[in-house]
Amino acid sequence: MNTYGPGEARCEVLVLREGLLSAVGHDLLLRVTAFELAVDPRLPAVSARFDASSLRVVTAMRAGLPLPGALRPEDVRDIEGTIARTVLRAHRYPEIRFTSTAVRRLAGGYELQGELALAGVTRSVAFAVLREGDRLVTELPVHQPSFGIRPHRALLGALRVRPEVLVSLSVPGEGL
Repeated sequence: MNTYGPGEARCEVLVLREGLLSAVGHDLLLRVTAFELAVDPRLPAVSARFDASSLRVVTAMRAGLPLPGALRPEDVRDIEGTIARTVLRAHRYPEIRFTSTAVRRLAGGYELQGELALAGVTRSVAFAVLREGDRLVTELPVHQPSFGIRPHRALLGALRVRPEVLVSLSVPGEGL
């Protein structure tokens, strides 16, 4: 069994904005700072636990590019607090979990199927994991309303988070 945490692996979430006043807002790149990902290459099987209160703002973004300094420290604290308290309700659902139900080899990687438990709702998901150099990487679109999460809104809904966020994960390639 190989186990990875934030020291060896990386989990990030890209949050995009929409709405009438989206031009005044920022997209956000978040990083999950507390998690454990376990890979059993014998089965093969994958399981992961993510601390729902550990998402941290890496940077504001616009047009796919980082905007260093676009957010004040108090803005960052407010965003991180809103994510934990209101969006993910981490006090009630402290962990986000994934457990694979099937792992299939593909050319250049794997296809994983499994159960994702987020904010008290569990859904089946499937996604490709591809080899990039010495890493295995994946991107998983997560439709927040499918998990009972109402995307954050501001300015009477004229500025909102898109319902779908993009979760990316990268681990050392010897995992599977």
